Amino acid sequence: VNMPNLMSHLKKVADQRPQATYYNVDMLKYQVSTQGIQSTPLNLAVSWRGDANSTDLRIDYKYNTEAMTTPTPLTNIHFMAPVGGGVTKVQAMLPPAIWNPETHKILWKIPELSQKSENGGVGALLGRFQLAEGPTNPAQLTVQFTSEGTTLSGCDFQLVGAGYRLSLVKKRFSAGKYLADN
Repeated sequence: VNMPNLMSHLKKVADQRPQATYYNVDMLKYQVSTQGIQSTPLNLAVSWRGDANSTDLRIDYKYNTEAMTTPTPLTNIHFMAPVGGGVTKVQAMLPPAIWNPETHKILWKIPELSQKSENGGVGALLGRFQLAEGPTNPAQLTVQFTSEGTTLSGCDFQLVGAGYRLSLVKKRFSAGKYLADN
């Protein structure tokens, strides 16, 4: 850490917010790009089945503790997939989901997933759609989530030296481009 630059930054922030009791400074941001199912905190399998009249979408998911340095829950998980073929009726969504007829997308929201979740963080999302212009072409699933308190890389941060201290170190990761194909 370049301490003169850090002190200059902190002085500037203090001048802008003199009544604040503390200031947050991002010290380290990085991106990790790894391959293989063992490196992903949420393993996915997507299956599309259908004909000219209907389409079934199944998304199997599994929370993966081995991908994280310290297993922590995944939160605010959003699974979103476009469904083509002129959907005329949504017959079933398990668990309940949000269908947007304007964008032709289905959205499932799971607030939290961990090894303590039902079935150890293993589950499935199911959707059945009636079509006017089928069949549906399988589309890419997009997933977003965050996790607080751990990293995927194992990278840690420590400040060594007299006269300075860290009052709080936050570890967090979020899904950037998390996609699953059929």
